[in-house]
Formats: sequence, structure tokens, C-alpha cells
Amino acid sequence: MILKKGNQVKIISGKDKGKTGEILEINKKLDKVKIKSIGMIKRHTKPTKENKGGIISKESFIHQSNVKNIDNKKVQKKVVNKK
Repeated sequence: MILKKGNQVKIISGKDKGKTGEILEINKKLDKVKIKSIGMIKRHTKPTKENKGGIISKESFIHQSNVKNIDNKKVQKKVVNKK
């Protein structure tokens, strides 16, 4: 399956089954993808000079076998009318 950053995909298994989103990041070594607002996890961070700290929600990686590529740019065949 050919997955690229920015492609639209649909989740076919797991807790977010049926949802669609855009690929943000791909990890080819682990065969995982990060999808916008899918697979959200809570991360507890300590406060620093730059960051306030607290509980932050962010996307986690999902295995690429659990996603299906949605091709929005399908090639439409034009019917040629012969006269």
C-alpha cells in the first residue's frame, strides 16, 4: 500500500474504527503512521520556562495495516460519444 504524508485514510480496525483523517507523519522503520486527531493520548508534562505543563492531548502512531487509503483523486473515465 502506498501511503504518503497528506493522504486521506480511513481507520479499518481499533478503537477509532470508521473515522477518517489526514496522515501527519510516517515511521517506515516501525510501519506506523500518525493521523490528525485519531488515536489521541494524554501526556503529562512538567512545567518549564517555555511550557506551562499539565495534561496535553496528542496523536499517537497507528500500525499501517489498520488504515485504508482513500483516493480522492480517482481518475474519471470520460465516455466519448461517437456521432
